[in-house]
Amino acid sequence: MMTVRRALISLTDKRNAAEFGKALARLGVEILSTGNTARVLRDAGVPVVDVAQYTGFPEMLDGRVKTLHAKIFAGLLARRDLPAHLEALEQHALPPIDLVAVNLYPFEQVSADPGVALDHAIENIDIGGPSLIRAAAKNHEHVAVVVDPDDYAAIAAELEASKGSLAQATLRRLARKAFERTAAYDAAIAAFLGRRTEFGGEEGIDPSFLRLSKRIDLRYGENPHQRAAFFPLANAREPSVSTARQLNGKELSYNNILDCDAAFQLACEFERPAAVVVKHTNPCGAAVSDSVIDAFERAYAGDAVSAFGGILAFNREVGVELAERIAQPNRFVECIIAPAFQPAAVTLLCTRPKWGKNVRLLETGFGSRDVAELDVRKVRGGLLIQDPDRKGADDEFTVVTRKAPDDATMRSLRFAWLAVKHVKSNAILLAKDEAIVGVGAGQMSRVDSVQIAVRKAAERATGAVLASDAFFPFRDGLDEAAKAGVIAIVQPGGSVKDPEVVAAADEHGLAMVFTGVRHFRH
Repeated sequence: MMTVRRALISLTDKRNAAEFGKALARLGVEILSTGNTARVLRDAGVPVVDVAQYTGFPEMLDGRVKTLHAKIFAGLLARRDLPAHLEALEQHALPPIDLVAVNLYPFEQVSADPGVALDHAIENIDIGGPSLIRAAAKNHEHVAVVVDPDDYAAIAAELEASKGSLAQATLRRLARKAFERTAAYDAAIAAFLGRRTEFGGEEGIDPSFLRLSKRIDLRYGENPHQRAAFFPLANAREPSVSTARQLNGKELSYNNILDCDAAFQLACEFERPAAVVVKHTNPCGAAVSDSVIDAFERAYAGDAVSAFGGILAFNREVGVELAERIAQPNRFVECIIAPAFQPAAVTLLCTRPKWGKNVRLLETGFGSRDVAELDVRKVRGGLLIQDPDRKGADDEFTVVTRKAPDDATMRSLRFAWLAVKHVKSNAILLAKDEAIVGVGAGQMSRVDSVQIAVRKAAERATGAVLASDAFFPFRDGLDEAAKAGVIAIVQPGGSVKDPEVVAAADEHGLAMVFTGVRHFRH
């Protein structure tokens, strides 16, 4: 156990600072502080000693020099188990400092602005903060370092329960978190400078964005014998499963996170109200409509058998009427992810018999897509990094058959084209009236995917449109679609067999459009 008698608090993010300061003061801890942090603590009635008064050296250079002083760093770095260190402190009148609560200038937020001036970004590089954090973390056997305002309550509770002491396990956990924070901070600075031509930066894939912050240890991975944890990007801003707030239900599983991500990404493709049902990362249902309630009913009907135990995603708020439609006795879903939930809808979903204890609700908030985010895939011994596939809505459709699609058919083709890019390759998707009616996913042969999609659609294949994520290498897939009653097809084109495939479409009286863009999803 390590007893806390003196603490240094210097914060940019002052969340929970007053409550933490009060807790320390109640335990008789002497508190050193700087500038605005000291003002916040004093306003809350917390006794504070200014660092400038403590060191006898004023803040200077526009605040660049505040805590960088031997009296501070000797107090942090001295080992309490070494008599020579303690004698040096006593000889030079350097009191030990037992706890540091520090967070850093907001460099990540400032540098995220594409138009930020270099000078402004540079001024937001913290020097004293990382130095304090690293010194305290190095000497973590004797000094507590707290870098996250969300940890204040737990630290205060442990101090109060143990009459002013912290366990070694706590000190080690805090030190690890502190080094993770300074590593992420330095990586953000390096990434920013790497993008600036003044520092020899150039356009291209930059892996330094991979700054991770563990949120939770998961119960297990894809299977119960695999360990797993969830590490959102430290600078994630786009509404997503990574930034979502969980409103209800058991903790997310590894597979829940994958499926929620797949479902919400597809829902966010559409401007109009959209609903998506995902099973094993593939959409088994999706629809758009003028009403999110109608979109849900038609999405769920896309494959009601597969939808059982799946994930629901919406690009609109979940209200009471929609929640009522969802929470039917014969339905079961693992998770619902949406930008917002009305409080009454949450109450309904959480109290409905057989639903309340089970369904996980994730609220992402509203916002735009982060165009700078990259996609990452792990391979043995390395990473594959690419730009995300943000195309689809603006892909140009070129009619290549004698028959052209009418306006209604073209709307369904555009819907199908956006949806099929979220199906695992080889991907075939059948849609009717802007709703999925059949999906063939992940087959080694494209004609097999067509046959599966047709079988799933059954009689609904008649009058449906078909989207293929890549070109038809032969006419066999197109023949199968025509036999099932498909009336129009959208595909990239680009095969040496294109003339044969177009001729087959004309032979069957189908309309077909080429996009010139492939949307593989491996």
